Amino acid sequence: MSRTRSRSAAAARRPTASRTSRSASGKIARGESLRETAPDLPRSTGFFLDVDGTLLDIADHPQLIRIDDDLGRLLNALREAAGGALALITGRPVAEIDRLFANRGMCVAGQHGAERRDSSGTMHRHEVPLAGLREAGERLRRLVAEHPALVLEDKGMNLALHYRRAPELGAAVRDAIGRLVDELGDAFEMQAGKMVFEIKPSGRNKGVAIAEFLEEAPFRGRVPVFIGDDLTDEFGFELINRVGGHSVKVGKGSSAARWRLPNAAAVRAWLARFIARHREDA
Repeated sequence: MSRTRSRSAAAARRPTASRTSRSASGKIARGESLRETAPDLPRSTGFFLDVDGTLLDIADHPQLIRIDDDLGRLLNALREAAGGALALITGRPVAEIDRLFANRGMCVAGQHGAERRDSSGTMHRHEVPLAGLREAGERLRRLVAEHPALVLEDKGMNLALHYRRAPELGAAVRDAIGRLVDELGDAFEMQAGKMVFEIKPSGRNKGVAIAEFLEEAPFRGRVPVFIGDDLTDEFGFELINRVGGHSVKVGKGSSAARWRLPNAAAVRAWLARFIARHREDA
């Protein structure tokens, strides 16, 4: 397994004053010309797609989502139309994406870039000290036992505590995750998302993962597009903006993205139009 870090990936990291990521603080710079639509794309496009909230509507529990046949066919056709340049960029583990998508062998960056499978099938994993993370997981399980509406997602190298079913506990979840991050030291940082706070490896994010893909075939030299809906996707939007690609925010809210689509159904329709144009030109 390769454990190397590319120079462009290092450039994709954003310097911060603390180990709480800027996304977690909620300080997002709105795109100067964010447009309530999405652009027509050239044939030479490379696609980077978030999953939850982008290709699928968000569920109350991470384990409740299901991949419908239409989505599977759409992704197969999109990968063919893009010459294989399709990667899923997700907070879920790669193994879980394989289970959900019936192990289609796609390029995937999982756990916000802490692990990544490239087009050759090689897995790249970020080394993190797991002993402290395991202890943090046990402490969060005790918190969930006290508040059963909370949902703890142990991803292997990330811990996510969801409070979607108990929004009144948001501040308590944030404080609990923040204390654990302080105790874990520099190897980990806190990341906020939609009704969730996470402990994740420091310096790993979706922008870094996309930068690594862009240095490899079949993505190298293509016009990159990243579509996402959450705070964790802002890293990807900023990287895409810097390299001259198209960043697309799904749903409402301020964002560094340049374009916007309203929901997952609109994302699928937009991707389907790209596939249709590719077939017409073939």
